[in-house]
Amino acid sequence: MGEPRPSATVFLVMRRMRAPLITLIVIFAVGVLGLTLVPGRDELGAPHHMGFLDAFYFMSYTASTIGFGELPYPFTYAQRLWVTATIFLTVIGWAYAIGSLLALLRDRSFRQAVRTAHFSRKVARLREPFLLIAGYGVTGELLGRAFDRLGRRFVVLDIDRGRIEGLDLAPYRADVPGLAGDARDADRLTAAGLEHPWCAGVLALTNDDEANLTVTMAAALPRPDLPVVARTASPLVADRMRAFGTPTVVNPFAAFGRHLRIALRAPATYQLMTWLESGPGADLPPRGTPPRDGRWVVCGYGRFGRGLTDDLDAAGLEVTVIEPEPDGDEDRPVIVGDGSDPRVLAGADLGDAVGFVAATDNDAANLSLVAAARRANPDLFVAARQNRDAGAPLFRAMAVDALLVPTEVVAHEAYAQLSTPLLWRFLRAAPEHDDAWAAGLVDRLTALCGPRLQAIWKVRLDDAQAPALRGPLTTGVALGDLLRDPGARDERVCAVVLLVLRGDDADVAPGDDVALRAGDELLLVGHPSARRSLDRTLTDAVAAGYVLTGRREPGAWVWRRFAAARR
Repeated sequence: MGEPRPSATVFLVMRRMRAPLITLIVIFAVGVLGLTLVPGRDELGAPHHMGFLDAFYFMSYTASTIGFGELPYPFTYAQRLWVTATIFLTVIGWAYAIGSLLALLRDRSFRQAVRTAHFSRKVARLREPFLLIAGYGVTGELLGRAFDRLGRRFVVLDIDRGRIEGLDLAPYRADVPGLAGDARDADRLTAAGLEHPWCAGVLALTNDDEANLTVTMAAALPRPDLPVVARTASPLVADRMRAFGTPTVVNPFAAFGRHLRIALRAPATYQLMTWLESGPGADLPPRGTPPRDGRWVVCGYGRFGRGLTDDLDAAGLEVTVIEPEPDGDEDRPVIVGDGSDPRVLAGADLGDAVGFVAATDNDAANLSLVAAARRANPDLFVAARQNRDAGAPLFRAMAVDALLVPTEVVAHEAYAQLSTPLLWRFLRAAPEHDDAWAAGLVDRLTALCGPRLQAIWKVRLDDAQAPALRGPLTTGVALGDLLRDPGARDERVCAVVLLVLRGDDADVAPGDDVALRAGDELLLVGHPSARRSLDRTLTDAVAAGYVLTGRREPGAWVWRRFAAARR
C-alpha cells in the first residue's frame, strides 16, 4: 500500500473517532428526548413539557460543563433524576471520546499521515528548482551539504526514520523537507515531488539496487527529460536502468577502476578531476606518482576485484590474483589462500611487484592485507577498498596511496553531473588531453585561486544573463577582454574558464583569443568576487564598454550626450 495522501488524515480521524462520536450523539439525543417527555411544572404549578429548543440548549451547556441552571422553570424531581442520569452518561461518553482521541494521537499510522500531509504541503509550496534525493545515507548527506553550499534546494526520501529526523538538526541554510518511506513506493515518490514542475533532477542513492531501479523507472516514465543519477554496482541492473531513458548510472567500482587507470597514465589529470569533483572548498589533493609499468597483486576477486583486474589488464599491466575461495571460472591463474598469510604473500612474490590492491568487502581484512603487503615490500603502491565510514580514521592512518570509498565516489560523480552539467562535460573531456595540459591548468587555477577550490559557476551569453554585451557579441568578444576587471581594466579577475560550449562543440580550457558569440555557455572557476565582477560586466553597459574599449562612458543619458558633444 502507498503512503496516505494528505486528505487521508481527515478520513483516518473520522474512521477512528466514528464510534466515540456516535456514542456522544446518541447520549445527547436521548437526553434531549427525555427532557421533552418528562413532565415539569410552570411557575403557577400547571403541567409543562420542555420544548426541543429549550431541551437542546440545556443539554448543550450542561454537557459542556458550563451550567447556567434550570430553565425555563425550576425542575421537578423527575426531571432532576433524568438530568442526573444524562450527566453521568455524558461523562462516560466524553471519557470514551477523549480516550479514543488520545489513542489516535499516539497511533503510528495517524502520526505518519500527519507527517506526510505536512511534508506534501512543504513540497507543493516550493517555487524554485529542487532535487529529489532518494536515499539519505552517507552519499546523500555528502551531496546534501554540497548542494546546500551552492544554494540548491533538495527534498529527501529515506526508509530510515532516524535519518529523516536528523534533518532538523543538520546545519542547512534552507529548510529540507524529508519523508520516511520506501523509495520503491510510487505514491511516496509522487509525494516527494517527482512530478512537481520545479523538480530539476532525481538521485537514486539507496543501498538497494531494486529500489534504485524503481526510482529510475518512476522518473523516466512520466518525465523522460528529467536528469536522473542512479547508483548500482551490478552491470545487469545498470543495463536495466539504461533501458529507461538516459540516466547517469554510477558504478563505484567501475568509476574507481577508471580513475585508477587515469592516475596511472596521467597523475596531473587525475589530480585535476579529483579536485573539481570534490566541489568548492576542497583542498588541492597531492599529485601521486603511481608506477606505470610492472606487476600488480590484487587480493579479493569479487565484483570490485574483477573489474579492477580488467582495468589493469586494459592498461597493459600484469596482474596476480589472490582469492581464498575462487569460483573456478577465472580466466587467469589464481593463488588460493588468505592474503594476510605471509606464506601466501610469499607465493605472490610481492618483492617483485609494484602495486598491491586490498579489494575484499571487509575493512579489517583490507587493513591487515595492507599492513602485511607493506611489510613484505615497503615500496609498493597500495590501493584499498573502504567499505564502512567508521573505518575512515584507520585507513587515513595507514596512508593508503589510492583509497576506494564507494559513497564518496558516487557523491563526486553525482555532484559533477547535477551541480553544473558543463562540469560533467569537462570531466569527461579532460582525460582526452595529455598530462602536461592538465598540469598547466592546475598551475593556472592555483596561481589565480590558491590551493583551495573556489566557486564553480556557468554563464550563458544571451539577453537574459548578458544584456550589456548584446551588441558586441554580434561581432565577437575576445575571452581575454571579457575577463578584465571592470574596476581596473589592466587587471584580470580571479577566474579561469574551463569550457566554452557552442551548440554541441566544446572548447576545453580555451585561450584568451577565443571569440565569444551570442548563445555561448561558459564554465568558470574562481573567487566569488570574480563572479560579481563578471556579472557587472555582463549586465552594466558602462562597465562592459570600459572592459572592451578602455573608455569610461558616463552612465546617465544627459552626460553621455554631453560627452559625445565634447568629443
